Amino acid sequence: MTTIWILAKRELKSFFDSLLAYITIIAFLVFTGLFTWIIGRTVFLMSEASMQSFFGVAYWALFFFIPALTMKLIAEEHSSGTLELILTKPISERQLVLGKFLAVFILIALSLMLTLPYYITIASIGPIDHGATTLGYLGLLLMSAAYIGIGIFASSLTSNQIVSFLLALFIGIFFHLLFELIARYFPGAIGNTLSYLSLSTHYESITRGVVDSRDIIYFLAVVFLSLFGAQMAISRRNYTN
Repeated sequence: MTTIWILAKRELKSFFDSLLAYITIIAFLVFTGLFTWIIGRTVFLMSEASMQSFFGVAYWALFFFIPALTMKLIAEEHSSGTLELILTKPISERQLVLGKFLAVFILIALSLMLTLPYYITIASIGPIDHGATTLGYLGLLLMSAAYIGIGIFASSLTSNQIVSFLLALFIGIFFHLLFELIARYFPGAIGNTLSYLSLSTHYESITRGVVDSRDIIYFLAVVFLSLFGAQMAISRRNYTN
């Protein structure tokens, strides 16, 4: 665990040193702030004090921001030749992947924490469902973890950061939209299976204030399979090189 934390701190330092962390946090706050308070279906247009407008826009914002953060994690290490150097040290592929995952997850959690003034302001306007709001943030964290895993997996497959970004978006769009859309055309077991694979189905279930173990298992499974796939891809590259 110590090694994973050291790797995570190293990655976080690189985010802040390159200003990527600051740019991401500011862009996220500006984007979600505009659509929560000024543009579209804002808080003021709703008939109740609710964070649903924020959760809706954050759902889409993170879909694009996370691949931008993860695209360089493995791809850059491979293209610069530092990946092989890192793995010559007493660091396993699993520790490397988990360290990078933890760094991005902390950055996303920090970004979400900085939106708590939205919650405080809305709660001062009128009675707010605190339980639903808490679960909404939980849903965003779980969704983010899944997309971070997918992004790291995509980054492990290529040494080109742009390809990594596009690949993460391509994989993510199936979980974000396509599985749910395709499920509508397949009744029965196939449709149910495709619907279960849809990330939006599980995210919406949690943000409605419903805690279902199947939703938690789904997100954890996506994270595990993505990170395991990244670990295998790195091992294969290291072996062939």
